[in-house]
Amino acid sequence: MTFTIEKLVEYRLHRAWETFEDAEILAERGKWNSTVNRLYYAAYYAVSALLLDHGLKSSTHTGVKSNFTKHFIKTSKLPKELGKIYSQLFT
Repeated sequence: MTFTIEKLVEYRLHRAWETFEDAEILAERGKWNSTVNRLYYAAYYAVSALLLDHGLKSSTHTGVKSNFTKHFIKTSKLPKELGKIYSQLFT
């Protein structure tokens, strides 16, 4: 079974929203470390989808972060604040 880029982007965005919802549930229960973990993965899935949608890929988390910064933050396509948030979650 092969996926088109569009289907893969759609899948990753779906995963991003599901993972964000998991983070909300964990936050309601005061599980802060797990909340931050889920927030990172929600952002990771969303950024991965963004990169794929623009013909960019990476096989590592560091590569995703680097490509996001290089192609979207440093070029001012997205606000620097989003890059800071992603970096903080990554750390």
